[in-house]
Amino acid sequence: MESIYYVLCWHCHRRCKHCYEERFRPYVRDELVAVVAEAERNAPRIVANLPARLSYLDNGVERSGRLILSGGDVLTEPVRERVLYPTLQAIREKYRAQGGVRVVVQTTGDLLTPTIIDELLGLGVNTISVAGMDDYHVGMEGDKRQKLIDKLLAMFAAAGMQNSAIFSPRRPGEDIGPPLFNMFGATEEAWIGKLWPRGRAWQNGLSTATLQDNFCNAWSGGLNFLNHGQAGSEVSIDPTGDVYPCCLKTAHPLGNLVEEPLLEILDGLRDLPAMQAINAGSPQTMGLAHGWSEAQFLAACHTTTPDGKPYQNLCIGCDRFHEQVLGAVLDEASRERRARRLGVLARSTVVTGSAHSAEAGAGAC
Repeated sequence: MESIYYVLCWHCHRRCKHCYEERFRPYVRDELVAVVAEAERNAPRIVANLPARLSYLDNGVERSGRLILSGGDVLTEPVRERVLYPTLQAIREKYRAQGGVRVVVQTTGDLLTPTIIDELLGLGVNTISVAGMDDYHVGMEGDKRQKLIDKLLAMFAAAGMQNSAIFSPRRPGEDIGPPLFNMFGATEEAWIGKLWPRGRAWQNGLSTATLQDNFCNAWSGGLNFLNHGQAGSEVSIDPTGDVYPCCLKTAHPLGNLVEEPLLEILDGLRDLPAMQAINAGSPQTMGLAHGWSEAQFLAACHTTTPDGKPYQNLCIGCDRFHEQVLGAVLDEASRERRARRLGVLARSTVVTGSAHSAEAGAGAC
């Protein structure tokens, strides 16, 4: 795939009012122990179920894919030591002989130190992406963030890193280069613009998106998620292992990477018309094969915000279609894949057992 967005852990040192996921927040005492243990337990199995080779074709040229490790904030204690660093080591080992992979670590930026930067680069991180540069992050409003920006720029320069906005490979297909950094935030002009109808952004009435704002028909929004091996393909993974066609997350996961390989999930869903609609960035057509006309889907896109205002967006209709129809379809597809895996495993065990018996008999003779 071109990109996999893997949320390692729910723990974050901030509770931003614009966040798309309510579970991203500070955890303490037993809750912190539990949320870190979940991430620590699931990460090795999730990495094991990622594609054996992570690459994609860009105009016929094979390029290394990208793994974005995010949170929460993966640089918080104890997430950094217990989850992030072991996961980086596992990723490097998995892809060392498979063409490599470009690894991005995403953070709010205020936890970075020269030591952490050196440790990240030493573990094979190609890019450090600072995602907290916006007015929604407390202490980062307006000119307040310039002090942190200056500090980060000095640290990145000392580490020999270059701004990804001005660096480009020297030759087509060449992925090797200096370590990179970038900085961005939630603004009207860039990234998530009008804010997704999700999480605390939704609860706080911050999304001003309309029916004309199709988050699905964009990068990280579902567009081309099925087209693994091709440019433009991306999926999102939760700390639980649940996988989604978009970072916004549909109301029901496609499958779970703790249990099964990513490509098996995607290939198993490729023929579902609803999945093809999301892949095409056309969510309003996802219900046609199930008796939902486009008009019915668009009617389901209307709702009321938590503060009582009328609201309409395609994500709302997508949620309702998943809740009423597609969730059950995805669950059935998951059961069928599981049955096939168990059947293959059972047959393999019988064949292996027969071979061992034959060898034992030959030895006895």
